[in-house]
Amino acid sequence: MPSLFAWLRRLYSLDTLDTRFTATAIPPANAADTRPSKDARANAIAQNAREPLWRTPEFFIYYLFFITLVPLMFKTVIDASKDSHPVYATYSDLLSPGWIPGRLVDNSDAQYASVRDNIPYLFLLLIAHPLARKVYQSFANRPNVEAKSSVAAAGEVQLEQRMRFDFGFGLVFIAALHGISSLKIFLILFINYRIGKGLPRAYVPAATWTFNICILFANELCGGYQLEHIASFLSQGSGTPGEKEILLVQWARALDDIGGIMPRWEVLFKVTVLRLISFNMDYYWSVDYPAASPIEKKQLDPATLSDRDRVKIPADPAAFNPRNYVAYVLYSPLYLAGPILTFNDYASQQRYTAPSLTRARTALYGIRFFLTFLCMELMLHYIYAVAISKASPNWSLFTSGQLSMLAFFNLHIIWLKLLIPWRFFRLWALADGIDPPENMVRCMSNNYSAFAFWRGWHRSFNRWIVRYIYIPLGGGGGGQRPAGAKPASSPPPSGIMSKFLQIRNFLLVFTFVALWHDINLRLLMWGWLVTLFVLPEALAGMVFPAKRWRSHPTTYRVLSGIGSVANVLMMMIANLVGFALGLDGLKDLLSSLTGSYSGIAYMILCCVVLFVGVQVMFEIREDELRMGINLKC
Repeated sequence: MPSLFAWLRRLYSLDTLDTRFTATAIPPANAADTRPSKDARANAIAQNAREPLWRTPEFFIYYLFFITLVPLMFKTVIDASKDSHPVYATYSDLLSPGWIPGRLVDNSDAQYASVRDNIPYLFLLLIAHPLARKVYQSFANRPNVEAKSSVAAAGEVQLEQRMRFDFGFGLVFIAALHGISSLKIFLILFINYRIGKGLPRAYVPAATWTFNICILFANELCGGYQLEHIASFLSQGSGTPGEKEILLVQWARALDDIGGIMPRWEVLFKVTVLRLISFNMDYYWSVDYPAASPIEKKQLDPATLSDRDRVKIPADPAAFNPRNYVAYVLYSPLYLAGPILTFNDYASQQRYTAPSLTRARTALYGIRFFLTFLCMELMLHYIYAVAISKASPNWSLFTSGQLSMLAFFNLHIIWLKLLIPWRFFRLWALADGIDPPENMVRCMSNNYSAFAFWRGWHRSFNRWIVRYIYIPLGGGGGGQRPAGAKPASSPPPSGIMSKFLQIRNFLLVFTFVALWHDINLRLLMWGWLVTLFVLPEALAGMVFPAKRWRSHPTTYRVLSGIGSVANVLMMMIANLVGFALGLDGLKDLLSSLTGSYSGIAYMILCCVVLFVGVQVMFEIREDELRMGINLKC
């Protein structure tokens, strides 16, 4: 039994999830031990952590809350999903036959259904793609003895082999996936490459951003540029006779029918746009990088660079070529949904396999993915929150407890439907020898800070935003800038102005994030709501700074817990508006929850329960601090 608990602790450790969270430093190249080790910063973090509270009377009371209320939460939402409930008939047609005997499955979410229905084919790709690479590397361009004589030469050989395979496989993959529309993608890729490498350098950032934002809008508004619509427009404008016009349109329609496995390429191209920007901006900043090799200057081992160094240190100038560009943008495991990997990081890992990649860690990550997928399957077979929300039922037929749990589990299903494809594609990349960032750091129920929540939700996208948008805008007003960027000409602001700039940058960032997800008013409102809801947290941080409460840690923890309860409620509201119910649906839900004294009493009880949960979240983070880990999320 102890060995089982030890295995479970390892399975659900941060090190298994992503070594970026636990590897704080890499020794220099001349060090005997090249394993990740704690540095002075990690030791300082551990020393500042307070004593654990897990065995205090306060927390034993909290354990009673968890033991009694968590099962009750599941029972409440399962009861609301039973066929005996009055609203069952309004959404029963959205349910499908399930694999659990006697249960139907809620497969009504089109986004997740496209993943769930294709899981067998995706697993086939996960196995076939890495095997095809191994076969290719065993027969093509085998490195000779001289090439193995140095780390740099061996790395160059590996880079060439991997890039050639990714380039060829990417072309075949994109053609099979999108058919004739792959030509449209190649045209976009060509124009973006010419902007990054052909324009005068001063115009590259503005041109890159303008072009790619226009592509986002054009793809959405033009529906992927159907050739039939283009042919109809051209033939009408040229005065072509009717018979020839019909033939031209029919020919274009026939080409549109060769749309591949996923004809709607424009839906998935949003992630590709991020890679297009990454390539151009990494190349733009690389020109300003100091000429001296940072690897030699810092005595770093190029084969064991940290994640920070792989992102910060630019790729060799020769790496920014058309073949590597196409290989990066169309890298198959990450093409459909990410996680997002910068070009610098991708090129570095192509040359030297990341030291974090081990068979044991990848196997544990695969087991963890399977258990997550199984959890989602069980929820969809017993909890019909998505189908209920889609049917827009009479909310007054639900009790206050059922309403709140339907909203809560709806958010959990949204979290899982994003987590599962992201972890699958990251698992595919890990099996292929590339270690991208983990997208989901914490469970949705383990968040109390709006700022920290967005650092941990879609983390690779967040890192991309920080590098390519937030820091170039000035970050939080601290004058940060990417490596290679020119220093700011004016000193960084401070105090209230710094907070104002931080909120302004948050507004700009979340406006972009909302438009990137989808061009509609609901998601734009979600982005603005998120920005509005981080204001109380920012102001509370100014009014109640932690350094003033060091002599009263318990009082500060209680005050922080009260504020965090409000944060949790606001984050739930923002995400229900953006991804589940919309503004009108949320109004109906809230009016049903607070329309009676019993509903108000129930909401007060919910706040007490949330306070208990927040205190446990605080202690989880303190445990991480004791290990020298500060995730800031």
